[in-house]
Amino acid sequence: MKLITSPASPYARKVRVLIHEAGLTDDIQEMQVKTTPMATAPEVAAANPLGKIPALIRDTGPAIYDSRVICRYLDDRGQAGLYPQARLWEVLTLEATAEGILDAAIGIVYERRFRPEHMQLVDWHDAQWAKVTRALDTLGKMWMSHLSGPLDMGQVGVGCALGYLDFRHDDREWRKGRGALDDWYAAFATRESMQATEPRDT
Repeated sequence: MKLITSPASPYARKVRVLIHEAGLTDDIQEMQVKTTPMATAPEVAAANPLGKIPALIRDTGPAIYDSRVICRYLDDRGQAGLYPQARLWEVLTLEATAEGILDAAIGIVYERRFRPEHMQLVDWHDAQWAKVTRALDTLGKMWMSHLSGPLDMGQVGVGCALGYLDFRHDDREWRKGRGALDDWYAAFATRESMQATEPRDT
């Protein structure tokens, strides 16, 4: 199988972390591409009509896409147990929260990168960051016991989301006033799978 990915994509990073945790690194070849919302790479468009990464080209059947779909597929294939039935809805909700953090944080990056400066709206940036801060506050107030429990995809998603905030929004100091979440992430980021997938620009 081939994973269409980018070393800077936090959505792809989630999948890559799962691949490491599930012991599937020998089964999947990473195909790194350069693509943007304004100029979709042809390899990406061929695998995903929406023009987004990651996408997984399987040995049989059509390519599948959206990080959450790929993660469910590979978790099942590798029998990794990162979507445990006993707490499935909590895991999915935590994963969705992480995705929402990424959607808002990446929206700010894209606004700055692709829209002329005189057309950018500070209020829109602030509104997107407000989503991030509400989610981070909720993680600290409601989810720390879950984050500290056995490994699942909710934790992987949150770890990748916090890593992206460090990567693209370190000036916003997300850790301030969130000591418990900061401590959790500091420990989680030392996992071999997280170390092997640290984001970088190409």
